Amino acid sequence: MKYRGLIIYVALSILVFSIYGFVIRDSSSEKQSGGESGQSIIKNKGSDTMVNLAQAWAEAYSDISDTVSVEVSGGGSGTGVAALINGTVDIANCSRQIKPKEKDEAQKNTGKEPIEFIVGYDALAVYVHKDNPLDRITIPELAEIYGEEGEITLWHQLGTANAGCHSDKIIRISRQSNSGTYFYFREALLGKDRDFELGSLDLHGSKDVVEVIGRTHCAIGYSGMGYATDHVKMLEVATASDQPYFAPNLENVIAKTYPIARPLYMYSLGEPTGQAKAYLDWILSSEGQKIVEELGFVPLTRN
Repeated sequence: MKYRGLIIYVALSILVFSIYGFVIRDSSSEKQSGGESGQSIIKNKGSDTMVNLAQAWAEAYSDISDTVSVEVSGGGSGTGVAALINGTVDIANCSRQIKPKEKDEAQKNTGKEPIEFIVGYDALAVYVHKDNPLDRITIPELAEIYGEEGEITLWHQLGTANAGCHSDKIIRISRQSNSGTYFYFREALLGKDRDFELGSLDLHGSKDVVEVIGRTHCAIGYSGMGYATDHVKMLEVATASDQPYFAPNLENVIAKTYPIARPLYMYSLGEPTGQAKAYLDWILSSEGQKIVEELGFVPLTRN
């Protein structure tokens, strides 16, 4: 019995120490978490064409700066521009140029004018299934496939026997209307006075377009050349049947011979400062541009 008080004392001491130790560890964990959350956050949103590139930039930059976290999301160029207009992002990614009306809305809502940065170039490739015998196509033919009241609806009208497509019917794969890729491709084919024909399969992302075409013998579609896989073929394209055909590749985009190539844009609200400026400067540097080429896009200058 004489040891009973000592045993109770030791047990209580161990209990108190355990609770105290837990509190110390928990407090330390909170401080570490607070340090991570104390990083500067750059919110970057927009083009699905650019989302893989933007994520690659963000990941590479995390190895350079431990004080900045770049949060990347897609949704389409229109989504990125809308977020810029609302002032909820630092940088918007666009595979098309911002419209004057959008620029005015951003100025009105935020008091700041969107500032444009060209961060690379992209060839918008025309894809078919890898077993499709078609190797080349013209802009006018694409216009008759995609445009309102277009006259080309069957593969044999392009002079090809697409044996894998038993119906012979061309399945048009397109993008949703908030996509900068959709906007650019439509204007490149049809100008501003004609719209796309209804009835295409409109997909959310660039990768989705290529994946569906890779499974569909009857399909044709468009997406960035950096999304090519072994299951699809990229067609050579000419401005007219009596003009030379060019493949979507880095050399032809730099030479400006491939007819469906475009700049890739980033927009900031007002002149970027601080961490946002440092990030954009890095993207435009040789290190940032090397990643552009590694992901199948075209850098501003060859590294």
